[in-house]
Amino acid sequence: MDRLKAMANFVRIVDSGSLSAAAESSGQSVASLVRSLAALERHLGVRLLNRSTRRMALTDEGSEYLAWCRRMLADFDEMEQRLQASDEQMHGLLRITAPVEFGQRHMAPIVNAFLKAHGQMRVELILHDQIVPLLDERLDLALRIGHLPDSNLVARQVGVTRLVTCASPEYLRDAPAIEQPGALHEHGCITIASLGRQWYYRYPEKERAEEISPRLVCNQVRSASLACVQGVGITRLMHYQVADELADGRLIRLLTDYEPLDLPVQLVSPHALHLSPRVRAFVEWASPLLEQRIPNPATRER
Repeated sequence: MDRLKAMANFVRIVDSGSLSAAAESSGQSVASLVRSLAALERHLGVRLLNRSTRRMALTDEGSEYLAWCRRMLADFDEMEQRLQASDEQMHGLLRITAPVEFGQRHMAPIVNAFLKAHGQMRVELILHDQIVPLLDERLDLALRIGHLPDSNLVARQVGVTRLVTCASPEYLRDAPAIEQPGALHEHGCITIASLGRQWYYRYPEKERAEEISPRLVCNQVRSASLACVQGVGITRLMHYQVADELADGRLIRLLTDYEPLDLPVQLVSPHALHLSPRVRAFVEWASPLLEQRIPNPATRER
């Protein structure tokens, strides 16, 4: 029995949530993973997972062994990275995903610079706004905005952003005053289709939803921000998506006292893949650059 491979398979099974998902992500058959797990349990003399046709749960011994496996596999990867570092030539494929607008503005330039600096590397940069399981799509790294529900993801925060409400000086010149979110019903709003017709704001007592009357519904951020700049109505987007327009005065930030709390911007990788040398190298390369590029939403424009 290859004990190292058996340990990695055990961690992959737990992180994937099922034998079939682990088999798909690893390119192995379900039968092969079952044999690997059974051999490991025979070697240890304990049951690591209680399995039925519907669910799978760690035993107490399995929980303890899982934590130990993670440490050992991480140490193994770190040693390999140190040995490979003597070559100083990163090589291989990285599959990275990010939201469309963020990817176009920030991730793509960083990926391009990384490829120029590491001639043997290849990258697949996949931009879409749907959050997909990294293991299922065999992705090495994702840029995620918001709090992570999945504790199996390894995350490194590179900044924060928040939802901001804004309008053009031209629109505000003739529009009714807007001093609190309840006044939004008097205005034509520009919204993103996926956000629906409720905008949430933070009041002293709690967060509340405000119904809006969309004058324009877009499926892309840039269409919404352009319409806002051209005076069509009020929009609500992530701060990084309109930071340039706010900075040069094309848009004015509204309802700042009611803005929701900051959302973390994070580079995340699936635990089961561990951090390979090329993933670790990209994270170390990209993190300080992203920290410099992501505008701070706490800085108020004048």
